[in-house]
Amino acid sequence: MLLLWYVPRDSGGFWLIPGGGREDESEEACVIREVHEETHLHVRVERLILDLPSHHRDAMYKHYKTYLCIPVGGTERPGIEPEADAQGDIEDVHWFDLRAVDSWQPALVNDHITYPQLEKIRAVLGYS
Repeated sequence: MLLLWYVPRDSGGFWLIPGGGREDESEEACVIREVHEETHLHVRVERLILDLPSHHRDAMYKHYKTYLCIPVGGTERPGIEPEADAQGDIEDVHWFDLRAVDSWQPALVNDHITYPQLEKIRAVLGYS
């Protein structure tokens, strides 16, 4: 699983899954664009693996959807948050083995948002 080390301007950083809001495009096109913007990787979307309701007030984020993607080109490196209202920067990208939680960094294991998401993904994929 490729995660981003995102550093808000007003606090320390945290790991998160690449993603963002859909523009005038299909969900798959959004995934491809967001992954490329944030990681410089070109991906092929295989399938939807997780669809969770959101409690976000913004209508754009009614659901948090996670897609299984296969890298098909590029080299992973920190990308950008092109949105004008971005509150921080992507400073690193890192592959985490979903089968080996014991190899994960403490900052990820102790994260109360991303870690539970990854546990759900691991369960769907049969890794837990």
